[in-house]
Amino acid sequence: MTTSPAFTTNLSSITRSSSATPAQKAATAAATPGSSGMDKTSFLKLFTTQLQNQNPLEPVKNEAFVAQLAQFSQLEATTNMSESLSQLVSSMKSDRMMGGAALVGRMVAAPDTPAVLSQGKPVQAVIDLPYGADKVSLNVLDAVGNTVRTGTLPGQKAGLASFTWDGKDDGGNVLPDGNYTITASATLAGKSAAVSVAPMTQVFSVSSIASSSDPVLDLASGGKINFSQVLRVGN
Repeated sequence: MTTSPAFTTNLSSITRSSSATPAQKAATAAATPGSSGMDKTSFLKLFTTQLQNQNPLEPVKNEAFVAQLAQFSQLEATTNMSESLSQLVSSMKSDRMMGGAALVGRMVAAPDTPAVLSQGKPVQAVIDLPYGADKVSLNVLDAVGNTVRTGTLPGQKAGLASFTWDGKDDGGNVLPDGNYTITASATLAGKSAAVSVAPMTQVFSVSSIASSSDPVLDLASGGKINFSQVLRVGN
């Protein structure tokens, strides 16, 4: 029988081959930095290649095998967890999209968006006052930034303060339909600071963004707002 070229008759002269076998090259290529990363398949290729090419006189110790098997188990568990989390995120995104779709046609309090005046109907809005206020000053601006209406609200408790603009200017004249901007500043303990105003605006449609699980609401004012930013929902 012809002696295999992988061995010699003199056991003392056995050495590891310096050139990589095709199996080693394939296993190494599967785990190179340019690839998508080490996965279960790549790990098994490296593991089996190591077994096939180990030195018979210097086999890998049992402790090393146990450590590698433990690493494989950890890798598999991490991969399964990642897949489960991806499925959970996808499910949550679908649920939020359905929740957002239920708002189409409804009125929502959308912070820092235009107030829509239509057919002279009063405009409702809310102000987020986390610490309350001794007084709230209001200004309504038209499309070119001119102040058309001013007003004040009395002391407010912490939370959402509601108010209604009748669609008129300071002279009592009904203003034309369109988008208006409402600004507010709250005075508390002698200090005044700007606060966010959220006009009640109708939702026209709901959009989904691939990079986010938070649906986007398209408003009658032409503005957009994330579903999670809505402060109040009305009819």
